[in-house]
Amino acid sequence: MNLERPVTIIGGHGKVALRVARILSDHGTDVYSIIRNPDHADDVREAGANPVVADVEELDAAGLAEKVVRGSGAVVWSAGAGGGNPDRTYAVDRDAAIRTMDACAEEGVDRFVMVSYQGAGPDHGVPEDSSFFPYAEAKAAADEYLRGTKLHWTILGPGKLTDEPGRDTIGVGEDMREDRATSRDEVAAVIAAVLRRPDTVGRTIEFTDGDTPIGEALTRE
Repeated sequence: MNLERPVTIIGGHGKVALRVARILSDHGTDVYSIIRNPDHADDVREAGANPVVADVEELDAAGLAEKVVRGSGAVVWSAGAGGGNPDRTYAVDRDAAIRTMDACAEEGVDRFVMVSYQGAGPDHGVPEDSSFFPYAEAKAAADEYLRGTKLHWTILGPGKLTDEPGRDTIGVGEDMREDRATSRDEVAAVIAAVLRRPDTVGRTIEFTDGDTPIGEALTRE
């Protein structure tokens, strides 16, 4: 898949996002990382990306089209409200994500990679009294909306994130780890890989750390 056009990462100061920016920029791709806090700009630059200060929670679809996604070849959604506030969780993880998809459609930015989580969906099974419930509901709604668009989407479902060093190998299907541990390094590597893989369009890919090279693992349905 052609990465001659820039990649925009939303949630650009996140631990995964900074790793993705470094991988992509090291391979010659122009990266624009969307951040809300201008104090994070230096970290983004250090990762090889161009910081863009914009609040996706506040921008409508037209504003997102103009200020965030215009000129992009692909968008990676790696943002999150961080939990703790249900209203803000829905505002960012559901509503802003959906508005961004609409903005991409308006601007003709077809490629969209959504970073979700393993087990996301309408049948997520998280009890309503759990603090995780709003996030699970928000991600389920955003993921389902994305599947209904005409965008060239890929949804990624890593397990429990860790800061363990990556090995460029993952587990998919029966090879996933029972404890669901997934290195942020591997999540970033998978994002970078699927952006170059047309065969991952229209797929939801759940994975953990594992022993299969990423390129091989992504060939498995």
